[in-house]
Amino acid sequence: MLMKWVSVLCAVALSQVVSPVLAANLASPVGTWEIEMRDSRYQVEMCGENEDQLCGTLIWLGNGADNEENLPYLNTLLIDHAPQVGENRWRGKLHIFGQTATGTITQVSDNRIELEGCVAFVLCRTYQLYRID
Repeated sequence: MLMKWVSVLCAVALSQVVSPVLAANLASPVGTWEIEMRDSRYQVEMCGENEDQLCGTLIWLGNGADNEENLPYLNTLLIDHAPQVGENRWRGKLHIFGQTATGTITQVSDNRIELEGCVAFVLCRTYQLYRID
């Protein structure tokens, strides 16, 4: 029984050491990303005075989203100068078709970003972006 617990503790300790190393090896978030509904694309780049913040601009609308209601948001910021708060993680303002939310941007893998935005800490929604470069 003791050996089983030692094995479990070793596995947990190893995962704490390996996970940050793997996370640090992700590709840069800079590039072109498409939202999971496949109706909008965003150019993500480093921005700010020291290029230490994340910005994402709506650059394309299609598949029904390219309508009168959404076209005014073309070439506007979705991710608005979000500072990095952890490994592959940024926090800041998200502008989603006229709504501003506090959001967390997490690069989950080389080719997937997760956006979680909350308005008034009550209404929350999560979106997936996939790299299309």
